Amino acid sequence: MTDWTHHLGATRIDERTLTFDTPTPARQALDTTTLSPLIHLGILEVAGADAERFLQGQASAQIDLVRDGFAPLTCFCSPKGRMLANAQVARVGDERFWLILDASLTSSLKQHLDKFAVFYKVEMTHRDDIAMIGLTGADAPALLEARLDIEPPGLWYGRAKDDIQVLRHPGPRPRLLLCLPDSLAIPTWEKLSLQAKPVGNAVWRLHDIQAGLAWLDVSQQDTYLPQMLNWEALGGISFKKGCYTGQEVVARAHFRGQVKKRLVRAQLEGDVIPAKGTSVEDANGKSRGEVLTAELDAYGQVEILAVMTTRDSDTPLSVAGQRFKTLKLPYPIERLDPETLAEPSQ
Repeated sequence: MTDWTHHLGATRIDERTLTFDTPTPARQALDTTTLSPLIHLGILEVAGADAERFLQGQASAQIDLVRDGFAPLTCFCSPKGRMLANAQVARVGDERFWLILDASLTSSLKQHLDKFAVFYKVEMTHRDDIAMIGLTGADAPALLEARLDIEPPGLWYGRAKDDIQVLRHPGPRPRLLLCLPDSLAIPTWEKLSLQAKPVGNAVWRLHDIQAGLAWLDVSQQDTYLPQMLNWEALGGISFKKGCYTGQEVVARAHFRGQVKKRLVRAQLEGDVIPAKGTSVEDANGKSRGEVLTAELDAYGQVEILAVMTTRDSDTPLSVAGQRFKTLKLPYPIERLDPETLAEPSQ
Protein backbone atom coordinates (compact mmCIF):
# COMPACT_ATOMS: atom_id res chain seq x y z
CA MET A 1 0.00 0.00 0.00
CA THR A 2 1.25 3.49 -0.87
CA ASP A 3 -0.25 6.66 0.60
CA TRP A 4 -1.00 8.58 -2.59
CA THR A 5 -2.51 11.44 -0.57
CA HIS A 6 0.98 12.63 0.47
CA HIS A 7 1.27 14.24 -2.98
CA LEU A 8 -1.90 16.35 -2.72
CA GLY A 9 -0.69 19.15 -0.46
CA ALA A 10 -3.29 18.17 2.14
CA THR A 11 -2.95 18.16 5.92
CA ARG A 12 -3.84 14.95 7.72
CA ILE A 13 -5.87 15.74 10.85
CA ASP A 14 -6.04 12.11 11.93
CA GLU A 15 -6.22 8.68 10.28
CA ARG A 16 -9.77 9.43 9.05
CA THR A 17 -9.61 13.07 7.98
CA LEU A 18 -7.64 15.14 5.47
CA THR A 19 -8.05 18.87 4.96
CA PHE A 20 -6.76 21.41 2.45
CA ASP A 21 -5.89 25.07 2.91
CA THR A 22 -9.33 26.01 1.61
CA PRO A 23 -11.50 28.60 3.39
CA THR A 24 -15.05 27.41 4.17
CA PRO A 25 -14.76 24.08 2.33
CA ALA A 26 -18.43 23.20 2.80
CA ARG A 27 -19.31 26.52 1.18
CA GLN A 28 -17.04 25.67 -1.76
CA ALA A 29 -19.15 22.55 -2.31
CA LEU A 30 -22.22 24.75 -2.77
CA ASP A 31 -20.62 27.01 -5.34
CA THR A 32 -18.33 24.78 -7.37
CA THR A 33 -17.34 21.20 -8.15
CA THR A 34 -15.14 19.68 -5.45
CA LEU A 35 -12.71 16.79 -5.18
CA SER A 36 -12.06 14.85 -1.95
CA PRO A 37 -9.74 11.98 -0.95
CA LEU A 38 -12.09 9.56 0.85
CA ILE A 39 -9.60 8.08 3.27
CA HIS A 40 -12.34 7.19 5.78
CA LEU A 41 -13.72 4.52 3.44
CA GLY A 42 -12.37 1.04 2.78
CA ILE A 43 -13.04 -1.95 0.53
CA LEU A 44 -13.44 -5.59 1.49
CA GLU A 45 -13.29 -7.81 -1.60
CA VAL A 46 -15.18 -11.09 -1.68
CA ALA A 47 -14.14 -13.34 -4.56
CA GLY A 48 -14.42 -16.96 -5.64
CA ALA A 49 -16.75 -19.48 -7.24
CA ASP A 50 -19.18 -19.26 -4.28
CA ALA A 51 -18.94 -15.49 -3.71
CA GLU A 52 -22.52 -14.73 -4.72
CA ARG A 53 -24.01 -17.64 -2.78
CA PHE A 54 -21.89 -16.81 0.26
CA LEU A 55 -22.95 -13.15 0.35
CA GLN A 56 -26.58 -14.09 -0.24
CA GLY A 57 -26.54 -15.90 3.11
CA GLN A 58 -25.00 -13.00 5.02
CA ALA A 59 -26.07 -9.68 3.48
CA SER A 60 -29.45 -7.93 3.67
CA ALA A 61 -29.28 -7.21 -0.08
CA GLN A 62 -30.60 -9.50 -2.81
CA ILE A 63 -27.19 -10.34 -4.21
CA ASP A 64 -28.38 -11.79 -7.51
CA LEU A 65 -29.67 -8.29 -8.34
CA VAL A 66 -26.14 -6.90 -8.07
CA ARG A 67 -25.37 -6.97 -11.78
CA ASP A 68 -25.65 -4.69 -14.82
CA GLY A 69 -24.18 -1.89 -12.71
CA PHE A 70 -26.67 -2.05 -9.82
CA ALA A 71 -24.72 -1.40 -6.60
CA PRO A 72 -27.18 -1.19 -3.69
CA LEU A 73 -26.78 -0.64 0.00
CA THR A 74 -26.60 -3.66 2.27
CA CYS A 75 -25.75 -4.56 5.85
CA PHE A 76 -24.41 -7.47 7.87
CA CYS A 77 -26.00 -8.37 11.17
CA SER A 78 -25.44 -10.41 14.30
CA PRO A 79 -27.87 -13.26 15.04
CA LYS A 80 -29.77 -10.72 17.19
CA GLY A 81 -30.28 -8.48 14.15
CA ARG A 82 -27.84 -5.75 15.21
CA MET A 83 -25.74 -4.20 12.45
CA LEU A 84 -22.10 -5.25 12.45
CA ALA A 85 -21.43 -3.17 9.34
CA ASN A 86 -23.32 -1.37 6.59
CA ALA A 87 -21.93 -1.12 3.09
CA GLN A 88 -22.48 -0.61 -0.59
CA VAL A 89 -22.01 -3.79 -2.62
CA ALA A 90 -20.76 -3.72 -6.21
CA ARG A 91 -20.00 -6.57 -8.60
CA VAL A 92 -16.58 -5.94 -10.15
CA GLY A 93 -16.14 -9.30 -11.91
CA ASP A 94 -17.96 -12.55 -12.66
CA GLU A 95 -17.04 -13.97 -9.26
CA ARG A 96 -15.87 -10.82 -7.46
CA PHE A 97 -17.65 -8.26 -5.27
CA TRP A 98 -16.55 -5.14 -3.42
CA LEU A 99 -18.05 -4.12 -0.09
CA ILE A 100 -17.48 -0.38 0.38
CA LEU A 101 -17.77 0.64 4.03
CA ASP A 102 -16.12 2.61 6.79
CA ALA A 103 -12.43 1.75 6.81
CA SER A 104 -12.47 0.94 10.54
CA LEU A 105 -14.86 -1.97 9.88
CA THR A 106 -13.05 -3.88 7.14
CA SER A 107 -11.05 -6.05 9.57
CA SER A 108 -13.90 -6.78 11.98
CA LEU A 109 -16.34 -7.58 9.17
CA LYS A 110 -13.82 -9.94 7.61
CA GLN A 111 -13.30 -11.61 10.96
CA HIS A 112 -17.07 -12.09 11.34
CA LEU A 113 -17.52 -13.44 7.80
CA ASP A 114 -14.52 -15.75 8.16
CA LYS A 115 -16.62 -17.88 10.51
CA PHE A 116 -18.92 -18.76 7.62
CA ALA A 117 -16.46 -18.58 4.70
CA VAL A 118 -14.84 -21.92 5.58
CA PHE A 119 -17.86 -23.67 4.04
CA TYR A 120 -17.53 -21.88 0.66
CA LYS A 121 -15.04 -21.45 -2.15
CA VAL A 122 -14.41 -17.81 -1.39
CA GLU A 123 -11.57 -15.50 -0.42
CA MET A 124 -11.78 -12.11 1.28
CA THR A 125 -9.18 -9.37 0.90
CA HIS A 126 -8.84 -5.89 2.35
CA ARG A 127 -8.15 -3.88 -0.82
CA ASP A 128 -5.91 -1.21 0.66
CA ASP A 129 -4.35 -0.80 -2.80
CA ILE A 130 -7.52 0.92 -4.05
CA ALA A 131 -7.83 4.69 -3.75
CA MET A 132 -11.22 6.38 -3.41
CA ILE A 133 -11.96 9.89 -4.63
CA GLY A 134 -15.20 11.84 -4.20
CA LEU A 135 -16.36 14.19 -6.97
CA THR A 136 -19.22 16.48 -5.91
CA GLY A 137 -21.14 19.31 -7.58
CA ALA A 138 -23.64 20.22 -10.26
CA ASP A 139 -20.95 19.86 -12.95
CA ALA A 140 -19.48 16.62 -11.55
CA PRO A 141 -21.19 14.29 -14.05
CA ALA A 142 -20.11 16.43 -17.01
CA LEU A 143 -16.56 16.66 -15.66
CA LEU A 144 -16.37 12.88 -15.27
CA GLU A 145 -17.39 12.44 -18.89
CA ALA A 146 -15.17 15.19 -20.26
CA ARG A 147 -11.97 14.31 -18.34
CA LEU A 148 -12.23 10.54 -17.95
CA ASP A 149 -14.60 9.64 -20.78
CA ILE A 150 -16.90 7.78 -18.39
CA GLU A 151 -20.66 8.17 -18.66
CA PRO A 152 -22.09 8.99 -15.22
CA PRO A 153 -24.19 6.19 -13.68
CA GLY A 154 -27.59 6.60 -12.05
CA LEU A 155 -28.18 6.60 -8.30
CA TRP A 156 -26.91 3.41 -6.63
CA TYR A 157 -25.46 2.26 -9.93
CA GLY A 158 -21.91 2.03 -11.13
CA ARG A 159 -19.91 2.10 -14.35
CA ALA A 160 -16.42 0.87 -15.00
CA LYS A 161 -13.84 1.82 -17.58
CA ASP A 162 -10.40 0.25 -17.65
CA ASP A 163 -9.44 0.12 -13.95
CA ILE A 164 -11.75 2.89 -12.71
CA GLN A 165 -15.06 2.04 -11.03
CA VAL A 166 -17.51 4.95 -10.61
CA LEU A 167 -20.52 4.80 -8.27
CA ARG A 168 -23.31 7.36 -7.82
CA HIS A 169 -24.36 8.42 -4.30
CA PRO A 170 -27.24 10.63 -3.14
CA GLY A 171 -26.82 14.13 -1.74
CA PRO A 172 -27.82 17.77 -2.13
CA ARG A 173 -25.44 17.93 -5.12
CA PRO A 174 -24.55 15.15 -7.60
CA ARG A 175 -21.92 12.88 -6.02
CA LEU A 176 -19.65 10.37 -7.71
CA LEU A 177 -17.36 7.92 -5.92
CA LEU A 178 -14.31 6.84 -7.91
CA CYS A 179 -12.48 3.62 -6.96
CA LEU A 180 -9.16 3.09 -8.73
CA PRO A 181 -5.70 1.60 -8.19
CA ASP A 182 -3.26 3.72 -6.15
CA SER A 183 -1.06 3.98 -9.24
CA LEU A 184 -3.82 5.87 -11.10
CA ALA A 185 -4.87 8.11 -8.22
CA ILE A 186 -2.47 11.02 -8.80
CA PRO A 187 -2.90 11.30 -12.60
CA THR A 188 -6.68 11.02 -12.22
CA TRP A 189 -6.69 13.62 -9.44
CA GLU A 190 -4.62 15.98 -11.61
CA LYS A 191 -7.04 15.65 -14.53
CA LEU A 192 -10.08 16.36 -12.39
CA SER A 193 -8.50 19.13 -10.30
CA LEU A 194 -8.15 21.28 -13.43
CA GLN A 195 -11.87 22.01 -13.01
CA ALA A 196 -12.61 20.89 -9.45
CA LYS A 197 -11.57 22.42 -6.13
CA PRO A 198 -9.80 20.10 -3.64
CA VAL A 199 -11.55 19.97 -0.25
CA GLY A 200 -11.24 17.70 2.76
CA ASN A 201 -13.29 14.54 3.11
CA ALA A 202 -15.37 16.10 5.91
CA VAL A 203 -17.35 17.76 3.10
CA TRP A 204 -18.24 14.32 1.66
CA ARG A 205 -19.33 13.19 5.13
CA LEU A 206 -21.46 16.36 5.48
CA HIS A 207 -23.25 15.45 2.26
CA ASP A 208 -23.86 11.96 3.67
CA ILE A 209 -25.54 13.64 6.64
CA GLN A 210 -27.64 15.83 4.37
CA ALA A 211 -28.62 12.71 2.39
CA GLY A 212 -29.73 11.01 5.62
CA LEU A 213 -27.11 8.32 5.06
CA ALA A 214 -25.29 7.08 8.17
CA TRP A 215 -22.21 4.85 7.96
CA LEU A 216 -21.31 2.94 11.10
CA ASP A 217 -17.75 2.81 12.38
CA VAL A 218 -16.14 0.21 14.62
CA SER A 219 -17.28 1.98 17.81
CA GLN A 220 -20.96 1.68 16.79
CA GLN A 221 -21.23 -1.90 15.58
CA ASP A 222 -23.59 -4.46 17.16
CA THR A 223 -25.78 -1.65 18.53
CA TYR A 224 -28.57 -0.82 16.09
CA LEU A 225 -31.21 -2.67 14.11
CA PRO A 226 -30.94 -1.72 10.41
CA GLN A 227 -34.27 0.12 10.61
CA MET A 228 -32.85 2.40 13.30
CA LEU A 229 -30.64 3.81 10.55
CA ASN A 230 -33.63 3.97 8.15
CA TRP A 231 -31.94 1.27 6.10
CA GLU A 232 -35.20 -0.10 4.66
CA ALA A 233 -36.16 3.44 3.53
CA LEU A 234 -32.86 3.64 1.62
CA GLY A 235 -33.37 0.34 -0.20
CA GLY A 236 -30.78 -1.43 1.95
CA ILE A 237 -32.96 -4.39 3.01
CA SER A 238 -34.65 -6.96 0.80
CA PHE A 239 -37.72 -8.43 2.49
CA LYS A 240 -38.22 -10.74 -0.50
CA LYS A 241 -35.04 -12.81 -0.19
CA GLY A 242 -34.35 -15.91 1.86
CA CYS A 243 -32.55 -16.21 5.14
CA TYR A 244 -29.41 -14.35 6.13
CA THR A 245 -27.82 -13.93 9.55
CA GLY A 246 -30.16 -11.80 11.69
CA GLN A 247 -32.97 -11.90 9.10
CA GLU A 248 -35.68 -13.17 11.46
CA VAL A 249 -35.18 -10.32 13.93
CA VAL A 250 -35.00 -7.68 11.17
CA ALA A 251 -38.17 -9.00 9.50
CA ARG A 252 -40.06 -9.26 12.78
CA ALA A 253 -39.22 -5.67 13.70
CA HIS A 254 -40.53 -4.56 10.31
CA PHE A 255 -43.74 -6.55 10.12
CA ARG A 256 -44.69 -6.07 13.77
CA GLY A 257 -43.77 -2.38 13.84
CA GLN A 258 -41.33 -2.83 16.72
CA VAL A 259 -38.78 -0.17 15.72
CA LYS A 260 -38.63 2.19 18.69
CA LYS A 261 -35.70 4.31 17.50
CA ARG A 262 -35.10 6.10 14.21
CA LEU A 263 -32.42 8.08 12.44
CA VAL A 264 -33.07 11.82 12.61
CA ARG A 265 -31.34 14.68 10.84
CA ALA A 266 -30.79 17.89 12.79
CA GLN A 267 -28.86 21.13 13.06
CA LEU A 268 -27.25 22.44 16.24
CA GLU A 269 -27.16 26.12 17.11
CA GLY A 270 -23.41 26.24 17.53
CA ASP A 271 -20.11 25.30 15.93
CA VAL A 272 -18.82 22.69 18.40
CA ILE A 273 -18.83 19.26 16.73
CA PRO A 274 -20.02 16.70 19.30
CA ALA A 275 -18.30 13.34 19.64
CA LYS A 276 -20.05 10.26 18.35
CA GLY A 277 -22.30 8.85 21.03
CA THR A 278 -22.99 12.23 22.69
CA SER A 279 -26.49 12.24 24.17
CA VAL A 280 -29.39 14.20 22.75
CA GLU A 281 -31.10 15.48 25.91
CA ASP A 282 -34.60 16.78 26.51
CA ALA A 283 -35.63 19.74 28.65
CA ASN A 284 -35.31 17.58 31.78
CA GLY A 285 -31.80 16.39 30.95
CA LYS A 286 -33.00 12.91 30.00
CA SER A 287 -31.29 11.20 27.06
CA ARG A 288 -33.56 10.74 24.04
CA GLY A 289 -30.91 9.46 21.66
CA GLU A 290 -27.27 9.75 20.63
CA VAL A 291 -25.22 11.37 17.88
CA LEU A 292 -24.04 9.06 15.11
CA THR A 293 -22.12 11.56 13.02
CA ALA A 294 -21.62 15.34 12.88
CA GLU A 295 -19.92 17.91 10.61
CA LEU A 296 -19.86 21.68 10.09
CA ASP A 297 -22.11 22.94 7.30
CA ALA A 298 -21.56 25.76 4.81
CA TYR A 299 -22.70 28.37 7.34
CA GLY A 300 -20.50 27.26 10.22
CA GLN A 301 -23.19 25.37 12.14
CA VAL A 302 -23.16 21.71 13.05
CA GLU A 303 -25.37 19.23 11.22
CA ILE A 304 -25.85 15.77 12.69
CA LEU A 305 -27.50 12.42 12.27
CA ALA A 306 -28.76 10.96 15.54
CA VAL A 307 -30.63 7.81 16.52
CA MET A 308 -33.62 8.99 18.55
CA THR A 309 -36.51 7.43 20.41
CA THR A 310 -39.76 7.57 18.45
CA ARG A 311 -41.63 8.60 21.61
CA ASP A 312 -42.47 12.26 22.11
CA SER A 313 -39.81 14.17 24.03
CA ASP A 314 -39.99 17.19 26.28
CA THR A 315 -38.64 20.09 24.25
CA PRO A 316 -36.33 21.85 23.78
CA LEU A 317 -33.70 19.26 22.88
CA SER A 318 -29.98 19.91 23.04
CA VAL A 319 -26.59 18.28 22.42
CA ALA A 320 -23.66 19.31 24.62
CA GLY A 321 -25.44 22.56 25.44
CA GLN A 322 -26.28 23.39 21.81
CA ARG A 323 -29.93 23.70 20.87
CA PHE A 324 -31.19 20.90 18.61
CA LYS A 325 -33.36 21.71 15.58
CA THR A 326 -34.85 18.82 13.61
CA LEU A 327 -34.37 19.00 9.83
CA LYS A 328 -36.34 17.18 7.16
CA LEU A 329 -34.93 13.97 5.74
CA PRO A 330 -34.73 13.82 1.93
CA TYR A 331 -36.73 10.58 1.79
CA PRO A 332 -39.92 9.20 3.37
CA ILE A 333 -39.69 6.70 6.23
CA GLU A 334 -41.26 3.84 4.36
CA ARG A 335 -40.09 0.58 2.86
CA LEU A 336 -38.21 0.90 -0.42
CA ASP A 337 -37.61 -2.52 -1.94
CA PRO A 338 -34.22 -2.76 -3.67
CA GLU A 339 -35.93 -4.88 -6.31
CA THR A 340 -37.68 -1.71 -7.53
CA LEU A 341 -34.32 0.06 -7.86
CA ALA A 342 -32.69 -2.66 -9.94
CA GLU A 343 -33.75 -1.42 -13.36
CA PRO A 344 -31.49 -2.21 -16.31
CA SER A 345 -32.15 1.20 -17.90
CA GLN A 346 -29.75 2.92 -15.45
